[in-house]
Amino acid sequence: MLTLEGPLLTIDVGSRRVETEAIDDVLDSFVGGRGVATRLAHERIPFDADPLGPENRLYFTTGPLQASSMSFTGRTSATAVSPLTDGLLSANAGGFVSRNLLGTGNAAVELVGRSDEPLMLHVREDGVTFEEVPDLVGAEVPEVTDYVEAEHDLAAEHVVCIGPAGENRVRFACIMTSETRAFGRGGLGAVMGSKNVKAITFDGDAIPDVEVDAEAAEIHREAATSDHIMKRQGTSSVTDLANEIGSFPTRYFEDVRYEKFEQINGDRVEEKKFKKGTCSQCAFACKLPTRDEASGVETEGPEFETIMAFGGNCEVDDIVSIMQSNQLCDRLGMDTISCGNAVAAYLKANDAFGDDELIHETVTDIAYREGDGDLLAEGIHRFHDELCVEDWTVKGMTFSAHDGRTLNGQGLGFATANRGADHMYATFYAYEYPLVDASEAFEPAGLSPAKARKLVELENKRAVEDCGVLCRFSRGMMTEARFEKLYDADFEDLLAVGGRVVELERHFNNQRGFDRSDDDLPYELPDFETALDTYYETRGWTDEGVVPDGAVEPASAD
Repeated sequence: MLTLEGPLLTIDVGSRRVETEAIDDVLDSFVGGRGVATRLAHERIPFDADPLGPENRLYFTTGPLQASSMSFTGRTSATAVSPLTDGLLSANAGGFVSRNLLGTGNAAVELVGRSDEPLMLHVREDGVTFEEVPDLVGAEVPEVTDYVEAEHDLAAEHVVCIGPAGENRVRFACIMTSETRAFGRGGLGAVMGSKNVKAITFDGDAIPDVEVDAEAAEIHREAATSDHIMKRQGTSSVTDLANEIGSFPTRYFEDVRYEKFEQINGDRVEEKKFKKGTCSQCAFACKLPTRDEASGVETEGPEFETIMAFGGNCEVDDIVSIMQSNQLCDRLGMDTISCGNAVAAYLKANDAFGDDELIHETVTDIAYREGDGDLLAEGIHRFHDELCVEDWTVKGMTFSAHDGRTLNGQGLGFATANRGADHMYATFYAYEYPLVDASEAFEPAGLSPAKARKLVELENKRAVEDCGVLCRFSRGMMTEARFEKLYDADFEDLLAVGGRVVELERHFNNQRGFDRSDDDLPYELPDFETALDTYYETRGWTDEGVVPDGAVEPASAD
């Protein structure tokens, strides 16, 4: 089986000690990316660790496919205990840093401890240097990358960093790379901030010589030549379809359609797009550099989820306003979905839907924890009672779009996902719109046993992609046969790897008190409990959603 190569690099930012150790057994069992980090985290982070304490560990990993020039491989994974969900969580980001991380010669980089001084870490193939950066305290993301370029002659593609939101432990703060690409959901930027690490740079030429099947070149060719609407509009192209079928949360989840969607849809985004954008080595080029000449707002996006959160859910019908919200979140280092929904809850509580000025002021207040922003920075699950609004979260994570009240299989997926109400954990929505061939599709309504079993398969497959690390948008080109050729493995064996990753996450979370009661929704779905039973039975877990004793192999057995 194709796997990543290299050691684990551990950086104790408190003592400033650096160690490397071989993890070949972990790589052989978990390929790379999310899988390797999950196995390491399960072994090395105490089950009772405070997410914002020095005992939490933050992992950066990439995968074996980053050693190729194949499209859809410009991604990097980050893993830690989430300050938003309180469970083990992985997020991944596009951009260009993945191959620079690979160039350091390390399979995984692990941060532990807490520095007394604000630090920037420089990871190279010949070691790590520590730079104290007190002048960067409070700096926004572009200021950090400008500093790195001026002082270290490295472009933004070599940098992962946090903005003020991470420093201020906003529970949905992001880690940013290439300025506009985010390790978005779950608040890993707050974890990095809790360690007093402002930024890390990666650089080196130690990319391993990994042999990848010639099929990679064919996938790259198809990515370059395909005529796909996402090349013009990114995920914003989904807006019309989602609104049509009633899967577009509006006015803080009061409605599932927005009557003014045409003013903020993919066509409006495409009108503001001024050049192509892509990730490392990818010919698909689905990113959205946008600019509004009148206001001077320039950003990347908004993507569909941001349009939902800062558009429909805030009752905003001005695409430039949404662009400005997107820009603010990128500069300050926050997840646009969690931040937009938190702002929407605040607007609902204050009967202020559509107030652009208040929205942008509130985004800034959240990042700096000023005024009411200090409360909102805790996330909806923690503040909803005080604002007298509904708790639209699962496991503390607020919902993305693709509303489960209409797309019932996606609703079940929101409930079961170990990282909470995130659409990318299984992407069941694609089978209910549908965005796949009719032969693979499900009717949106209802929760059959077949949907529950399909959800298990999709969660496992998405985990395999995250071990790669492969972009979700490779879905239409990555057939089972291509997975087998690229990984030199049977597809069922790959799905088994994905299943072990999901099970390790669940087992870790079980030790922190998670069980069936956490696999819940703020709305009712027909046959939900029966579908949950089928899901657990398919996975071999107990009726309470707990991994049985002995099901998870000890680390020494890997």
